[in-house]
Order: sequence, then C-alpha cells, then structure tokens
Amino acid sequence: MSVTYLRAFTHFLPFLGLLSLATAAQAAKPIRVASPDGAVQVTVDVTSQGQPTYAVRYRSAEVLRPSRLGLQLAGADLSQGLKLKKADKVEAVTDDYQLATDKRANCRYRANRRVVHFAGRAGAPQLSVVFQVSNDGVAFQYVVEGTSQEVQRITAENTTFHLPTSAKGWLHPHAKAQTGFANTQPSYEENYQRGIAAGTPSTIGQGWSFPALFETNGHWVLLTEAGMGRTYAGAHLAHESPDAEYHVAFPQPPEKTTPDAALLPEGRLPWRTPWRVVVVGNSLAPIVESTLTTDVSAPAQTPVLTDAPGKSSWSWVLLGDSKTTYDVQRRFIDYAAEMGWRYCLVDALWDTQIGYDKMRELAQYARSKNVGLLVWYNSNGHWNQAPQTPTNVLFEPESRRKEFARIKQMGVAGVKIDFFGGDGQSFMNYYQDILEDAHKAGLLVNFHGTTIPRGWNRTYPNLMTMEAVKGFEFLTFDQRNTDQEPTHCAILPFTRNAVGPMDFTPMAFSEIRGKERRTSNAFELALSVLFQSGIQHYAETPEGMAAQPDYVQGFLKKMPPRWADVRFVEGYPGQHVVLARQTPDGRWYLAGINATDAPKTVQLDLSKLGLSQGTLITDGATNRSFSTRPVSGTTLSVTLPARGGFVVEP
Repeated sequence: MSVTYLRAFTHFLPFLGLLSLATAAQAAKPIRVASPDGAVQVTVDVTSQGQPTYAVRYRSAEVLRPSRLGLQLAGADLSQGLKLKKADKVEAVTDDYQLATDKRANCRYRANRRVVHFAGRAGAPQLSVVFQVSNDGVAFQYVVEGTSQEVQRITAENTTFHLPTSAKGWLHPHAKAQTGFANTQPSYEENYQRGIAAGTPSTIGQGWSFPALFETNGHWVLLTEAGMGRTYAGAHLAHESPDAEYHVAFPQPPEKTTPDAALLPEGRLPWRTPWRVVVVGNSLAPIVESTLTTDVSAPAQTPVLTDAPGKSSWSWVLLGDSKTTYDVQRRFIDYAAEMGWRYCLVDALWDTQIGYDKMRELAQYARSKNVGLLVWYNSNGHWNQAPQTPTNVLFEPESRRKEFARIKQMGVAGVKIDFFGGDGQSFMNYYQDILEDAHKAGLLVNFHGTTIPRGWNRTYPNLMTMEAVKGFEFLTFDQRNTDQEPTHCAILPFTRNAVGPMDFTPMAFSEIRGKERRTSNAFELALSVLFQSGIQHYAETPEGMAAQPDYVQGFLKKMPPRWADVRFVEGYPGQHVVLARQTPDGRWYLAGINATDAPKTVQLDLSKLGLSQGTLITDGATNRSFSTRPVSGTTLSVTLPARGGFVVEP
C-alpha cells in the first residue's frame, strides 16, 4: 500500500466510524406496541445518554410525554449507559378469570405484550421491560437477569410519569411515617387535593400516594401499581415533580416491621418487579370500569370464595369503644339477621370487655342466626403505640397461627387487622403472611390502617377488603372532616375505589354526636351502591335503621351481597357521580350523589342498562327524609338537592 493511499485511508477512518454509529442508531429504532384496538400506543426509546424512555399516546393525544425507565441497584446502575439490545415479537395476552370481591365478577383481559431488552456494562445484571398494552391502558414491569447468586438490592427506581404541563391532578398526599394517631401513619387516610396543576409539590412533603388521577387535554389517566410480590416495597410518587414529571419514590426509613427488616427491595436474580399501571381513556368510564390492577396480578392458587362477600353490621363507628360489650354485640347480631346481612363485626377491646369464653358464645349465637362473626386485632409489633387490644398476638408466626386456629375453633368467620406501619418490603411480606395463614385457618381478612390493595384480592381470595381511605370514622373525629364528606365521596369512585375493594364503612342516617353531618340521608343511602367492598360494613345502628321508612329498609335488605359488573354513567371528580352496578342475576342498580352546594339535575338513559321499570328513592322535603316513586320508560330525570343523592332499585 502506498504512503499516499495509507494517508487517504487513515483520513477516511473517522467517516467509517460515523457511518457505523449511524447504522447502529438506525438499527435501534424506537420500539412500539399498541393495544388490540390500536387506541393506546407505547413508544420505547433510548436517549443519547443511554437512558431508556417510554411514551404513551391515546389515539392522537399524548398522555405521557417521554418518561424515564430504569433501576439503580447497589452494585449497578440500570438507568443510564444502556443500549437497546432487542425487542421480542408482539404476543397476544388472553386471561379470563373470576373475582368475588371487586367491581366485576367475570374479568376479561386482552392485551399485546412485548419485552424490550437493554444491554449495559459487561458482567452487570441485564435489564428488560415487559410491556402489556390493553384497550384501557398500559402495564409494565422490570425483569433483572444475570449470573450472580448474591442477593441484589434496589436503591432507587428511575421510573417517571411525564404528564403534559396542562394536566390537572386529583392527588392523595402521602403521610409522614410515624405521625398521626399513636404513630400509625402512613395509612392512606388524607383528603385528596382536587384539580391541582400537575407538578404541584405535595402538601405534606412526602409525595403523593397511588392511585393518582389526572385529566389532560380531555383525556384521563390513573396511575397505580399492582402485582405486589414478596421481593419489592410499596411505592408512591415523589414530593417534587418539576415539569409535571412524577418520579416513583420508595418508603420512608421507619416503614419496616423490625429495625433490621427489609425496607427497600431486595431479592435474587432473576427478579421481576411489580407492575406500573397506567389506565387511560377519553372519558372517566375506563377509570371506573377497568380491572387492570387485578388483570396483571398473580392468579389465586385457591378457589374464589363466591359465598364470602356480604353486608355487615358494626357498632364501633357511631357508638365507640365502650359499646364493645356482650349485650350490645348480641343486639347487632340480631340487627344483621333482621336485615338479612351476612356478618357482624366486633371491634377493638373484645378480648377484655367480652372475653374469649363469651366471644365463643357470641359466635355460636351468631351462627344460629346465619350471621358470621368478624373480630378486630391490632397488627402491631414495635411500629405503633396504639393501645387497643388484642395486641402483640399476630406478628410472630407461631403466635398468629395459634390464635387463628383458636378463633376458628370458636366459630369466628374472619378478622379485621388494624394499624399497619408502612410500605417497606417487610410489611409487604407481613400482609401476605397474614393472608396465607388466615386462608389455612379458614378465615376472611379485612385490613385497616393499611396500604392499598395492589391486586392482592385476586391473588388471595380470602382478602375481602382494605381501608386505605379516609373513611366514615373520620367524620366522628373532627367537623372539618364532616364538612368535606360530600366532595371526598365524589372523588373516591375515580381514585381509591377504582383500584380495589374499599372499606369506607358508609351510610349513617343518624346524627353524629357533636358533629353536623352535611349530607342528606339519600346521599348516605346512595353510598351503599356507589362504594364497592367485599364485605360492606355499614355505620348505621339498629335504632337509626328502624327509624327509616320501610322501603329504605327493604332496599337494604334486598340489595345483593356482591356485584357482577359496574358502569360509569356520568360525573366529575369531587362534584357528582352516577354509577350502575349489576347483580349476579343480571339486574342493574343505579346510584348517584351531588357533592356541590347547588341543586343538580341528571338525565339518565335507562335503555342502555335494559332497565325499563324500578323504584326511585331520593331526597324528601328535608335532607333527613326520603321520597320514592316508581320508574318506567327509557329515560329518568332526577333533580338532586345540594349534597343529595338517589338510588334506583330494579
């Protein structure tokens, strides 16, 4: 080779390098996957710094701008310096399953699945992201693979949700750990901020809880997580979200069961994280009706308990601790039997104010009335100072299993367990330990002072409900809570109750001692249909119920123990909501509330539900009275007074 040619070739090498890079960049085109109907589209790419991103469109609208993906492990950064290695072929996902404790009995999931693989530093764990795109949204999870046999630890998750700057949010402030009553926070018991500008810092300084609802350019987005296993911590959205980009945040340091227990995620390879869930639509119907959180959660390994859901009487919320006595609880058992309800809940202090021997008598008496007895427990180990008993019984496995066997032998049907301590990985395991041991003992479970369901009611059919909401009990604590009840209730069907059963403990017609209730009695009655819970605990007392018209009592007696389907009819978060719920035999109930301070008329097309006749119950001459009239034809016009409500019984 001549010197002249060699020099020319040497000068040509940089161009070859650029050409090679350009070819590689062209080969690594953005990866796309769409829903079966093509409406929801996801685009996955990598920035020039090697940061993986995804974006979500609904038809022509961008609902999530390019948002970050990635994990930071203690020994490897899987959020930057990555290359798009390959994308598997799109596969169809089909899943049909049954639920007894959620909004739909027969669930049908259809999605397109595509796994995107990234390459990083040689020898480091490798990151893949599994995307499943359905007609109602997007779910994605991380898969970390490698040859290491060591326990891996995730120190941060770099997932973001980058909303348009014009978006508005209905967001739940995440609480500071070890605050609140007896150090029992965070327990998802705040009032939602309503319609605030996306990017607004959280009010408590600890971020925003899942689920988080946004409206953007006429479209709706609900963010949450699902499929929580044993190798991850519960997450939420971070305090700061500049440019409307919300980062996933991990629990606060106190949120673990013991000082040396796992807080942040740790596990062995291969490792799958929970699903990040984005429900989307051009109306609120997908938000209310979607089952995406259970669609992507692990199926049950045990039969669905179709006979377990039901209604329950409960003395504590209006009568307090002092009435957890034998005579009062026997009266509430009679009340449940008279109403045709399946359960009676005996709350805190039963072990000292009634005692185990008399509780055995109560359980036997309840069974003679075809009523199942539910009993309360304090969850606590070291993490809270709540004095209510029974306490320090359930945390240690041997003690828990012995106690569960004992109360099952007594005839108890289920447990309500309260005052959990956060979302660290050790708490995620504690919840699931309880559910598994309760299942083995044949007990139903209701978690209070708790995290959100995250799809567990599919994986564990004995999980009837979870609180994770500022429920009716808070109305008895402070007039400010009572004042906010109407707007709070009109947000919950679009947020907390949209992601799983919710034990709000609704519906009181009686006055609350020392407080002025702002809602009408018809508003309260509507909550019996609007709110969904595997076991629905009602706040009203026997005396308060006896004072209501026969047709109101009859409505509550005939309402089914569980629902088969739900439809969004109309509404707007915090203002008003109308829903339809279907009975297992195919009939539709309607319910609606007006949370505003002015009357509102709703025009309902009954033909869409196949409802041609029924009975309307709504407000009477005063907000503490009812009126009723028959319904027939294909349309119905109802004028709701301020903070009023209605139901239609088929």
